[in-house]
Amino acid sequence: MTSNPLRILQVLDRHLTRDLELYVYGRPALALGFPSAPAFLHATMDVDAILPTRDLKLFEANEDFWRAQELTNAELGDSGLYFTHLFEERQVILAPGWLDRVHPLPVSGLRLLRLYRPATEDLILTKMMRVDPQDRADILFLTEQTDFSRERLQAAVGYAAIPDVPELRKAFEVNKLWLLEKLLCQ
Repeated sequence: MTSNPLRILQVLDRHLTRDLELYVYGRPALALGFPSAPAFLHATMDVDAILPTRDLKLFEANEDFWRAQELTNAELGDSGLYFTHLFEERQVILAPGWLDRVHPLPVSGLRLLRLYRPATEDLILTKMMRVDPQDRADILFLTEQTDFSRERLQAAVGYAAIPDVPELRKAFEVNKLWLLEKLLCQ
C-alpha cells in the first residue's frame, strides 16, 4: 500500500542534515501510528505537525528544517503532496501534559527524522476542532483502538486546553455532546 504521509516524511528526511523530532497529528498520525489504519488515511495529501512551546525558538531557528521543508515541497509539488501545516501547541486542542504521553511512530528507514504522535485521547481532542464528518469518522476509528480508554478521554475532554478562538470553542462543545452520545451508545 502506498502511504502519502510516509512518502512526504521520507523525502523530508532525505533533505535533512541534522536530527529532527516531529510531533505528527491529523490523518498522517492515524495512518502511520495504527496498524489497522484503513487505506483512505494513507491517501491524505499533507503532513501536519505540532510544535511544542518548549521547542518553538529552537525550531524557528532551525534553518536545516526550513530548507528541507522547502526542498521537500518543491520535489513533491507536481504530485500534490506537501508538508506545510505546522501549528504551535497553543493553536491546537490538547490536554495539558500531552508531550508526556506521546508515542513513537513505527516508521523504519528514516535517517534523521524521529516521529511521534500524540496519545489517542489527544488525537481525538485535535479532531474536535471542526464539526466535520471526516474528523468524526477519524474519532470513531480512534475509539476502536486497543490503547483507547473512555476514562482517559473523559478526563482529557474535561481539562482540554482550547485555543481562544470562538469557532474552535463552539466546534469543541458541539463535538463533546456528539462524542458523549456516541460513547453512551457503544
